[in-house]
Amino acid sequence: MTAEASPAPAAAKKVNPNAPTEETVLEVKHYTDRLFRFRLTRPSTFRFRSGEFVMIGLYKDDGRPLLRAYSIASPSWDEELEFYSIKVADGPLTSRLQKIQPGDKVLLGKKPTGTLVHDALVPGKRLYCFSTGTGFAPFASVVRDPETYEKFDEVIVTHTCREAAELEYSKEIVEETLNHEFLGELAQGKLRRYGSCTREDYEYKGRITTLIETGKLFEDLNVPPLNPETDRVMICGSMEMIQDVKDLMLKAGLTEGSNAAPAEFVIEKAFAG
Repeated sequence: MTAEASPAPAAAKKVNPNAPTEETVLEVKHYTDRLFRFRLTRPSTFRFRSGEFVMIGLYKDDGRPLLRAYSIASPSWDEELEFYSIKVADGPLTSRLQKIQPGDKVLLGKKPTGTLVHDALVPGKRLYCFSTGTGFAPFASVVRDPETYEKFDEVIVTHTCREAAELEYSKEIVEETLNHEFLGELAQGKLRRYGSCTREDYEYKGRITTLIETGKLFEDLNVPPLNPETDRVMICGSMEMIQDVKDLMLKAGLTEGSNAAPAEFVIEKAFAG
């Protein structure tokens, strides 16, 4: 470059349209030393279907984002976003996320996705939502969506955990839904919750797979066994639980569905760590 030449203009900094937004923590509630929920501000442009998941996270010390897939626990009509999380002492993300307070910032991805949505199921009479641990989160969204009660005559959400205290969130959500000013009218007589513990005495005891396999679940609820003609199923939990329940669905004659090819049951594979 000669002395007379002008320096080239600095390249304009590229803005990634898919970069996560920074949302404000509005509320945090701890249920046990392993479980908590939190609520975030929702961008006006953020759209999702009840039951979907999205990437959320925090910035690492080096300034790079650390993101994990989290089911959105609030329904699509809610003006805020709710999430339900496990606490992992040495988890790259959850070890820090569990310490958030109202006013803190959390990163929110822009592309919700997932198969635990009504669009991935063909019409039916009864909807089962089988969950373990934080796998209840997408169903906290689904049971608070009016569309669920327009599509199904009966909605049975099961939640299995090791200890009774870990079932508090699902109990709270179902009670809140049944008593809600407009949801309650839709959910009354349709929404039922079946909680079971594997390590403590509780109203119902045992793994959900055992309760399905032995028929005790259907006996306790006074409903007929799974029938591909009438029953639709959503499954969310650990990888092992999902596979075991999926096998039971196939054995009962149900076909796995997706957004592209709706059928009788769907599974979720998003995990946080």
